[in-house]
Amino acid sequence: MRLNRLALTAALAASAVFAGCTTTLPTTANTQASAAQQRQSINSAADETLNRLYQQAPDSRALIQRAHAVLVFPEVLSGAFVVGFEHGVGVLRVKGAQQGYYTTTGGSIGWQAGAQSKAMVLVFTDAAAYEKFRNSNGWTIGADATVAVANIGANGSIDTQTARQPVVGFVLNNGGLMAGVSIDGTRIARANNL
Repeated sequence: MRLNRLALTAALAASAVFAGCTTTLPTTANTQASAAQQRQSINSAADETLNRLYQQAPDSRALIQRAHAVLVFPEVLSGAFVVGFEHGVGVLRVKGAQQGYYTTTGGSIGWQAGAQSKAMVLVFTDAAAYEKFRNSNGWTIGADATVAVANIGANGSIDTQTARQPVVGFVLNNGGLMAGVSIDGTRIARANNL
């Protein structure tokens, strides 16, 4: 009886391992459908992120409406064990219309452990800053441009000095808007597979 259970367990484990193996390659139609599904998922998550931002900082809605563009990364995942790494995919919108998809990556060194998720919204309030971003082959915050992370008052209003900067950033986690966070060193590049 024990031998039969052991054989059954081994057979189930082997079938689970081999079930993930395939010799067929994905078709172009499947790849395109997958990319379309990813874009739809990113757009839905970006809408949710913006709605959360508008609830927590009502002034952000007017700032985004008059901006040249907004780049929304609904989920930037980070993990670390001494060396940290983060990655996310987002959408660039101009007056509400999708203009392309981008990735963000970052890293850090120092004692750290764990994983977390955050959302990041970059608002291009200045035409020159937006054009520099659009014409770049990759853009690093702090090196290619300065992003002023918004200071939010108790009533949800944005500091007027911050709102006048060429690029304004918002960072949200599950608890809400994050204050005093640095996003320098974050690299943003076009996602060519979407």
